[in-house]
Amino acid sequence: MLKKENILLVDDDIDILELLQRHLKSLDYHTYKAVSVKEALYILKDTEIDLLVTDINMPEIDGLQLIKYVSEHYPDMPKLVVTGFPSAEDASKVIKHGATDYLTKPFTKVELETAVKRAFANKQNRKLVTSRPQPATFKGYGDMIGASPSFQKVTQIIDRVKDNRATVLVSGESGTGKELVARAIHYSGKFARAPFIAVNCGAIPENLLEAELFGYTKGAFTGANENRDGFFQAAQNGTIFLDEIGNAPLGAQNRLLRVLQEKEVTKVGSQKAEKLEVRVIAATNSDLEELIRKKTFREDLFYRLSVVTVEVPPLRKRPSDIPLLVEQFLQKYGLEYKDRFVRISDEALEVLKRYSWPGNIRELENVVQRAVIMCDGEITLKHLPDTLKYKIDFPKKGFKTLQQKEKEYIEEVLLFTQGNKTKAAEILGINRKTLREKLK
Repeated sequence: MLKKENILLVDDDIDILELLQRHLKSLDYHTYKAVSVKEALYILKDTEIDLLVTDINMPEIDGLQLIKYVSEHYPDMPKLVVTGFPSAEDASKVIKHGATDYLTKPFTKVELETAVKRAFANKQNRKLVTSRPQPATFKGYGDMIGASPSFQKVTQIIDRVKDNRATVLVSGESGTGKELVARAIHYSGKFARAPFIAVNCGAIPENLLEAELFGYTKGAFTGANENRDGFFQAAQNGTIFLDEIGNAPLGAQNRLLRVLQEKEVTKVGSQKAEKLEVRVIAATNSDLEELIRKKTFREDLFYRLSVVTVEVPPLRKRPSDIPLLVEQFLQKYGLEYKDRFVRISDEALEVLKRYSWPGNIRELENVVQRAVIMCDGEITLKHLPDTLKYKIDFPKKGFKTLQQKEKEYIEEVLLFTQGNKTKAAEILGINRKTLREKLK
């Protein structure tokens, strides 16, 4: 019996798809079907595929473009082409871009079986030839995209905490992807099958936040017509992500502290505590230590939340990741708005790489999204906002002010200490009060 491998079948002819699936299932393979390249890309994103079998002539995006894409993004995946309109030119192109075989319709079950076996044999032989360790081309983690040293510092922390229930505090500027970090922690670890509940503490009115978080009993307040579980109960055995935790009112903070200390939750209006097994990940773009000084955030809660801290770097600190992010957004919005791949000119990409991105990844995504809508297949300088081009067309001298250099060094030290200002002050050789003034 053959090993059950996952094979993705791509053809706009439903009859051919069903024939391929019937043959391959009888050979004990798992199959996934797609009637377009666009649908195939969604399957590739969420499924581990061992072999691609695709037609060439399809509407919108053709199979050759899919082969090129798979060769670039999944270099170890063998690719088999089936076509009803064979030509020497097409055969040459698909082989050049990494296809292992080229079948002409109609084909027999034996011919298909032989081609599939040969594809997997070529894959195995390639593994043996390239068994020497190769440098990894790290491009992402979960839905996060990046390869820079500062990005990899974040992923190293994720690897440390993903399989335990330690409380994590994620900090960073708005738009840096703090929720993606939380989701990566949850979905890459052993609790991935349990619930992930995201709550924006700044979006829920203060008088309702406690009831929404911890649940309530019938009659606890006006409008409480039934017993109801809260977000914490919904996250049982999984993860609850508390975004913008700095906006939580003191009453909710008091209850949250008890949840973290006692591992139990009490509904609003009830005296009975319920045992709870939940990992808490909180996020903020505020300076919680400053809120502590202002008496609007509990110091003991801060220490409970920050068992492990993750500082998500702003995009200006990881410029080498910009091309990777742009590629991701081009694929996403090209398929959504144009039903095809969209390119970007070298000049336009250079502008994006040199911009400071005060709005971080969210701003970059919005710019690329707009450019995809406005272009006809390739993004050029004319499709980018004037504010970006202005900063490039009239650059400052290469020198930075002493204040700019000092700021960058302080930020680098804070990143190293994971936001611990006491340790940062020691490294900088200044007292904590002086550091606070400089941060202001």
